[in-house]
Amino acid sequence: MDRREFARRRRQFMRMIGKDAIAVLPAAPVRYRNGDIEYTYRQDSQFHYLSGFPEPEAVAVLVPGRAHAEYLLFVREHDALRESWEGAWAGTDGAVSDFGADDAFPIEDIDEILPGLMEHRSRIFYSMGSHPEFDSRMLAWVNGTRVQEFAALAHVLDDMRLYKSHAEQAALRRAARIAVEAHRRAMRFARPGRMEYEVMAEVLHEFRSHNADASYHPIVAAGANACIMHYGANDRRLSDGDLLLLDAGCEHELYASDISRTFPVNGRFTPAQRAVYEIVLEAQLAAIDRARPGNHWNQPHEAAVRVITHGLKKLGLLKGTPARLIKDQAYLPFFSHRTGHWLGLDVHDVGDYKVGGEWRVLEAGMALTVEPGLYVRPSSKVPKEFWNIGVRIEDDVLVTHGAPEVLTAALEKTPEAVERAVHAA
Repeated sequence: MDRREFARRRRQFMRMIGKDAIAVLPAAPVRYRNGDIEYTYRQDSQFHYLSGFPEPEAVAVLVPGRAHAEYLLFVREHDALRESWEGAWAGTDGAVSDFGADDAFPIEDIDEILPGLMEHRSRIFYSMGSHPEFDSRMLAWVNGTRVQEFAALAHVLDDMRLYKSHAEQAALRRAARIAVEAHRRAMRFARPGRMEYEVMAEVLHEFRSHNADASYHPIVAAGANACIMHYGANDRRLSDGDLLLLDAGCEHELYASDISRTFPVNGRFTPAQRAVYEIVLEAQLAAIDRARPGNHWNQPHEAAVRVITHGLKKLGLLKGTPARLIKDQAYLPFFSHRTGHWLGLDVHDVGDYKVGGEWRVLEAGMALTVEPGLYVRPSSKVPKEFWNIGVRIEDDVLVTHGAPEVLTAALEKTPEAVERAVHAA
């Protein structure tokens, strides 16, 4: 992403916190999988949002109105031996020339410099509790300064991140395109006799082919596993007659996609499977249509609930008037999750869903998922042809000034299109 994008964000952020404040953002630490084996490094989302700096052992400091330098980076200084093992670092010179810092210092010097920067500031913006290894150092530095208030960084940054710039929208579209192709690849590959983890391997292959990572552990859930909300074992063999619920998204340049599709592994829905699928699809289309500016956050969910409740009554799985069934939440045994979440740098992105106790009003630039589902578990009250049918259909949606933009619209989801896509050459 262009460094001008990060500079624009910093300017906006500093205007919002004011000239009596200072903000301190640590980079994510290196995490260890086991022993001395590191996980692939992933930068802290808040730190990345304002700096774009990709390395660990770094701290960004924003000091609005400071004459010499408002934006400082503390980073690793060059180390020839470590860089021979780990690759080149930016160093203090690169922090300025490549990442737009007004000034940069070795991370080892932070104890001497940061307390002085805090000294004449009355408020400090910091994510206390998000970086336990850094919190005690922050508290020690604050002692002896005139800082009167710790303010949660999220109170400002989360609202900023909720409105996606043109550059961020482009990043979300790229992540969506990659995930669409991964789902198509999985549809072509999946068939009776193959394993859930083999389908996952196809998805991950497509992600990595585009230099993208999984934005979460994929859910590859065949048969009864599709009724487990966060199924993750992915170790069952696909059987003839199974539906496969695939929930998989990627992260490209730290921006996420999140898609779910459900399809028959033999290429043909049974009548019961199709009946459930069509209810979920109708509910999703109704929910997407409510993702418009001026509507509130819960209206897509309410639209999905109405369609699903009517559909369950039509199938005979619920009895009573739709209005009473909705009021009593009789649909919950079949549809127990919300219809979506914010999407962005985090797959479950930041941003309040309510403001002042009221549902947040949707505005252009917000990005969300829309993902109703139906999960029919075995029960004496349910005809056997519906047992173990789990269906979820999820797309990524951008709120615009007009109709919603479905970022993942290219991926097949009508029953006929899904059947054609399965095993397609």
